[in-house]
Amino acid sequence: MAERLLQASRRRRRKAMTAAAGPAGRVAVPLLLCALLAPGGAYVLDDSDGLGREFDGIGAVSGGGATSRLLVNYPEPYRSQILDYLFKPNFGASLHILKVEIGGDGQTTDGTEPSHMHYALDENYFRGYEWWLMKEAKKRNPNIILMGLPWSFPGWLGKGFNWPYVNLQLTAYYITTWIVGAKQHHDLDIDYIGIWNERSFDINYIKVLRKMLNDQGLHQVKIIASDNLWEPISTSILFDPELFKVVDVIGAHYPGTRTVKDAVLTEKKLWSSEDFSTVNSDLGAGCWGRILNQNYINGFMTSSIAWNLVASYYPQLPYGRCGLMTAQEPWSGHYQVDSPIWVSAHTTQFTQPGWYYLKTVGHLEKGGSYVALTDGLGNLTIIIETMSHKHSMCIRPFLPYFNVSHQLAHFTLKGSFSEIPELQVWYTKLGTPSEKYLFQQLDSIWLLDSGSNFTLELEEDELFTLTTLTSGRKGSYPPPPPSKPFPHSYKEDFNVDYPFFSEAPNFADQTGVFEYFMNIEDPGEHRFTLRQVLNQRPITWAADASSTISIIGDYTCRVARLRYGTC
Repeated sequence: MAERLLQASRRRRRKAMTAAAGPAGRVAVPLLLCALLAPGGAYVLDDSDGLGREFDGIGAVSGGGATSRLLVNYPEPYRSQILDYLFKPNFGASLHILKVEIGGDGQTTDGTEPSHMHYALDENYFRGYEWWLMKEAKKRNPNIILMGLPWSFPGWLGKGFNWPYVNLQLTAYYITTWIVGAKQHHDLDIDYIGIWNERSFDINYIKVLRKMLNDQGLHQVKIIASDNLWEPISTSILFDPELFKVVDVIGAHYPGTRTVKDAVLTEKKLWSSEDFSTVNSDLGAGCWGRILNQNYINGFMTSSIAWNLVASYYPQLPYGRCGLMTAQEPWSGHYQVDSPIWVSAHTTQFTQPGWYYLKTVGHLEKGGSYVALTDGLGNLTIIIETMSHKHSMCIRPFLPYFNVSHQLAHFTLKGSFSEIPELQVWYTKLGTPSEKYLFQQLDSIWLLDSGSNFTLELEEDELFTLTTLTSGRKGSYPPPPPSKPFPHSYKEDFNVDYPFFSEAPNFADQTGVFEYFMNIEDPGEHRFTLRQVLNQRPITWAADASSTISIIGDYTCRVARLRYGTC
């Protein structure tokens, strides 16, 4: 491996030395390959004493709820372009994990997502758009990890109570059918299943779920619990040997890069199974860049999952533009590739689940942090961030003050990395448009004559990735169409014989579930309609309204009818 790297490095170096000074847009950031300047922090990257925890990947959530609702209505080629920016390897965010809501008919933040079982004898594995989204993600990255988690549940499971644990066997059966249906109808293998998003867990239910999964031959599906706080699930696992056996991952939401003692004592995988949830400006990008590193450094978390995948819901709904990118105008085709996409790429394009963190990771002396990962085959990726407090505050939790200042960081590669001849360099600078750079490739660092040492000059709000991998790419498409408001005149007659999706375009259900319906007994103008299909209140996650609601278009519109709408 070392000899191949050396030969490839020499070829690239000869090419670089005979080329022009570099691309016109290159970032003018000095990469100092000597330690002759003012002293700074010294950091050793070494695998001689073994490796740290296994890396499980970076991902995002579709759902919780209805956050991808408008994406399915985008015309081509724009819909495929958006999906490429999210999932295509070595192109954009290149996500390793897709976590989706298991629709339960209830309001779960920005809308309702339909259940595959509205009532006990009903099964339909083509409702909603999460099936489609998972298939599109798999089409681009066959190795992407798929997760499912319920927020709400259909009302029949509660038998009159707003509680999913009335009949443990029945609820476990309901979840298992979703996993089996994913495989039978869509050829999708679900890798992880959750319990109940940010709500109470039932220890006996988790055990029943594991047994039912095993009985159905789904031994490979792992259980993550409890998608809430570190406690009381961590203590419960420590004191219940059977629960310890059936829970594979402890997942916490918005942990602030910290874990708790009991979670570490379980020796389970620890994930930030929902994080970010911040407007996708440079502030949100700074939040994401900081926690991607520090979730592991401070809290031993080996996966971070952003809520949400893409802000594809009407912006007036809660948490507008809190996705990694924005796609909220299917009528115009306009979308925005926001900076969190490129912050993600600094990690996702140069690592894979199954790599390992080095033990030698940590904080920089004058603020910021660094992590390093390896595939154990000679490849090394180093990610360095210097996000300032002001420009990296996530929406939650509270972020204690810290300081980041200009500094020199001196790195030494030891152990199996001491023979690495060259590191590719990718750079991001967040800030004003005049000084902002997103995921730009710089000149390589040559280590042939430096004794495996190099020095970086670091300023505030920067990201560096240094890697042996040469596959990184900043993908791009021609600019999408310009932004336009929802049309003042809009017509929808629901005249579709075989709809690809169960919902009509641009309608966003807020309470209840509205689906295409064809009345075969009516040959007239009411043969095709949009019908609200629920006959009982779901087991709610949020405060569902007492009446069913679906919204469409500009919220300032005063007059709207389902068939002909005029603003």
